[in-house]
Amino acid sequence: MPEQSKIWLSSPHMGGEEQKFVKEAFDTNWIAPLGPNVTSFENAIATYIDSNVFTAALSSGTGAIHLALEILGVSAGDEVLCQTFTFSASANPIKYLGATPVFVDCEVDTWNMSPKLLKEAIVDRIAKGKKPKAIVAVHLYGMPYNVTEITAVAKEFDIPVVEDSAEALGSTFKGEKCGSFGAIGILSFNGNKIITTSGGGALVTKDENIKNKAIFLATQAREDAPHYQHSVVGYNYRMSNVLAGIGRGQMLVLDERVAARRANYQYYYDNLQTIEEIEFLNEPEGSFSNRWLSCILTPSFKVREEIRLLLLEENIESRPLWKPMHLQPVFNGCASYMDGTSENLFERGLCLPSGSNLEKEDLERVVRIIKSKFL
Repeated sequence: MPEQSKIWLSSPHMGGEEQKFVKEAFDTNWIAPLGPNVTSFENAIATYIDSNVFTAALSSGTGAIHLALEILGVSAGDEVLCQTFTFSASANPIKYLGATPVFVDCEVDTWNMSPKLLKEAIVDRIAKGKKPKAIVAVHLYGMPYNVTEITAVAKEFDIPVVEDSAEALGSTFKGEKCGSFGAIGILSFNGNKIITTSGGGALVTKDENIKNKAIFLATQAREDAPHYQHSVVGYNYRMSNVLAGIGRGQMLVLDERVAARRANYQYYYDNLQTIEEIEFLNEPEGSFSNRWLSCILTPSFKVREEIRLLLLEENIESRPLWKPMHLQPVFNGCASYMDGTSENLFERGLCLPSGSNLEKEDLERVVRIIKSKFL
């Protein structure tokens, strides 16, 4: 029997207009990490999120977090509160600056940072003589974190929030786009995200001075002089004009991509929710998730692995939910405020194929294999 075609977890999906903007870059010889596509891409992102935000297109979402933390004053010896249930790129930049992450567990309603544990962590760190410099909160798998309560805690203690929206472009909370809630928002355009520039990210802010500082630091902190003048350490984090051309084309189909991902989730839900052993994460009131990845919870690690391996045997990629950062060897010894939620989700959870380019036959194949385990 011939091998079944590969179904990927989340593959890139071009819209058709990307080549036109990339061709413009070549035709005009704008191949440098600046140019008309970069400016237009930044404007498109800002307009999509909120006409009052400013955007800096960068080489990665990780670089955007790094710049955000530095701009907010994080430096060696500081502590930064970080959601534990996330990808390592949320926490790694804290270490870049010589600071220490302090991990906070998630809540069951959103799988994102628990406002209750966040407050407990802040009170305890202050009591220990170390007020945290920033909070990195994540909209995981496209589901908005509890913006109302997280923002309230952050304001109570006057600690700025870096809003990691790497997975949440197109998601909203009470009608407002994710990326616009924190002191600084972060986007990712990695190849597996809801839209992609192959690699890239962006920093979003309502303060134009922050945008300008981000661009300054992202372009080697070169000062305004006829020669190369540098008074602070800078970085090579600007997006290229070629990749920004891909981004311009992707922005034209962003709403279609969100609709397709949400349709994937709905198909899985409609066809699997009657199986007693499978659970889904519903949207809390006021939240609208782009459903970047459709995820299920199973009764146990054993069942989760049985499903994953069944899919793998049929050439279908799936993946466990993120392994919490407080369990990662690289962050061994960091303080953490846990109640077991993220560890439980990691043990039981599985991400299903979720690309916006999946065909109905692909979804049917995934569902058929999962059902074979239970029915």
